[in-house]
Amino acid sequence: MRHDGGRRSAAQRDGLFVLNAGAPVSKRVLVTGAAGFTGRYLVAALANAGHHVTGLVQRAPAQPVEGASDLIECELGDPAGLSRALDSARPQWVAHLAAIAFVAHGDADAMYQTNLLGTRHLLEALSQQSSSAVESVLLASSANIYGNATEGVLDESTPPAPANDYAVSKLAMEYLARLYAGRLPLIVTRPFNYTGVGQAESFLLPKIVAHVRQRAPVVELGNLHVARDFSDVRMVVEAYVRLLQTPSAVGETFNVCSGVAYTLDEVLALVRAISGHDFEVRVNPAFVRQNEVKTLLGSRARLENCVGPLTGFELRDTLQWMLDAPQ
Repeated sequence: MRHDGGRRSAAQRDGLFVLNAGAPVSKRVLVTGAAGFTGRYLVAALANAGHHVTGLVQRAPAQPVEGASDLIECELGDPAGLSRALDSARPQWVAHLAAIAFVAHGDADAMYQTNLLGTRHLLEALSQQSSSAVESVLLASSANIYGNATEGVLDESTPPAPANDYAVSKLAMEYLARLYAGRLPLIVTRPFNYTGVGQAESFLLPKIVAHVRQRAPVVELGNLHVARDFSDVRMVVEAYVRLLQTPSAVGETFNVCSGVAYTLDEVLALVRAISGHDFEVRVNPAFVRQNEVKTLLGSRARLENCVGPLTGFELRDTLQWMLDAPQ
């Protein structure tokens, strides 16, 4: 069943929001995971708003990161390298997006090393900067930390109940961050599911869209009895930029979500209607996740109370954008 929250619209330019109209002083920003799906949109949005963006990447990407003034190759597991990167970038804002973000990732050890220990290395390096002028550090956690414990609309006071290693790694990262709360201006975000052009086909909606673009007669999926709060990546980066520039956000935790949940059947019906292509859906047991979170529906009231109304995207619009995008 679909649940609707308030919807708003705003002007867009080249697929990105014109953020921070009449923007204040340009900032030096460090974005970890800059070559990833979200990172590329965030770097472009920040640059579009007039900021100087340095991207931290594990390795140099094949495709340039649009809007990045500099790219620094550095592993999160390299504390000395992180210190050198920070000395070079001298960031005023930091957005930490680098993570293993696929729930079904097969290597749990790597997930904890990256999502937990990698974050510790970054926060420790930031806290050791002798001439630090850091004003805000945004940490991307996940709404998966809520697990299956609660039905209905989840707000930030909902008790965590992680149901898989990915969620545990993100919740552990949040607890870790508390150790640095007195030394660093931290902002924790809990994004719900979101998608857009460029997301890997290992994720649900890009996989469905890719099959439809190929006019495939069959798509194999895992759990069909799930409902998700799907956002557009462009709204997510809008929220991140606004949080970075809002002093009152420091020390707080925010859901980043649409406030609308769709069942998988509703998603499939939308894709069929938009594309005009019908297809059979088969359940592949290999794709059925153990400890699958059944329903995620969030409240973004605290977020909008802090940063103001966010641009709303109907899921239909996001799917249309993905279906129409060049190969």
